[in-house]
Amino acid sequence: MRTGPLTTFLRKLRNVPPVSRVEGGMAKQWIKRRLLAVFPELRNHPDELEAFYQELDLEPRRGEHTGDPYIYFDLKLPK
Repeated sequence: MRTGPLTTFLRKLRNVPPVSRVEGGMAKQWIKRRLLAVFPELRNHPDELEAFYQELDLEPRRGEHTGDPYIYFDLKLPK
């Protein structure tokens, strides 16, 4: 995920660390497990599950407040 200079500058002002690759990977696995619980027909089709996940276009970000331990996801609607 590439960020622009303005986003980097604002992040430094808020003192919010970026989401690490490990946390992002764990969050991705959790979302995929939830998708499998909702759509059990995707259980034996990993390519379709990955395509469905990519179609959601989720972007992980940290909470807005200092010390906020939670990771939030921005869902981008398809154009």
